[in-house]
Amino acid sequence: MVVRRKLADLGLTYEDVVVPDSRRMRTQVHEVSGQYYVPVLKDDDLVLTETADILAYLDKRSLTNRGGAATTTELQSQARTTPDVAGEDDDHPSCRIN
Repeated sequence: MVVRRKLADLGLTYEDVVVPDSRRMRTQVHEVSGQYYVPVLKDDDLVLTETADILAYLDKRSLTNRGGAATTTELQSQARTTPDVAGEDDDHPSCRIN
């Protein structure tokens, strides 16, 4: 929800893809990012998987689009490994997109 709020605050249009609660069922997320966690932001060839990186990127993109000076942001996103077995938190409410 933090990323959605940031997108709305910046007035950016985006495609919102709702995925299953269970991580192992998130095949669409895996196809895009190589991992099963959300949020994921895909902008052309760039794929970000960490909320802090997504927010920093959106701020940077917003500044650039308004004619401001582009800033350099180091992004830490990395794809996580595929879980071999379902974890106990796979169906936890914190994994759900509301």
